[in-house]
Amino acid sequence: MEVVPAWAPAVGFTLLPHAGGLLGGNITKREIPTWYQTLQKPSWCPPNWMFAPVWGTLYTSMGYGSYLVWKELGGFNEKSVVPLGLYAGNLALNWAWTPIFFGAHKMGWGLVTLLLTTGTATATTASWYNINKAAAYLMIPYLAWLSLASALNYRIWKDNRNKKRPE
Repeated sequence: MEVVPAWAPAVGFTLLPHAGGLLGGNITKREIPTWYQTLQKPSWCPPNWMFAPVWGTLYTSMGYGSYLVWKELGGFNEKSVVPLGLYAGNLALNWAWTPIFFGAHKMGWGLVTLLLTTGTATATTASWYNINKAAAYLMIPYLAWLSLASALNYRIWKDNRNKKRPE
């Protein structure tokens, strides 16, 4: 008798990135109408409604990619330490950005976190490429969005860093 259904790992890996997104979403929802709305943003800043569906799609894509790598390497073992460890580090950095930027209002540290996130996402993608090309390709939209997010974070930090915080 099979303890875990064959489909469960695929679903679990695909949904895992959403956990941090949901937790971060609570912080974001609270801060958009109060703090974020007061910040000067560039004309090319995406509208607020766009972020949730984009992140939902990206989290699903990268989560499924991690499943493909896990499956290809035969689960959690010595061969999967680097590619899945890089991915885990990337998720941790990704999830840390929202509390830093939105929660603590630390735009500069948010940018540092985003740049580290982009670096680990790039390393993750490169490590996945020789294991499962489809998994690596699933990371490309995420890398593109991180580039936009980094540029946006930089502009928001640059344009608002001397702004006094409300007491």
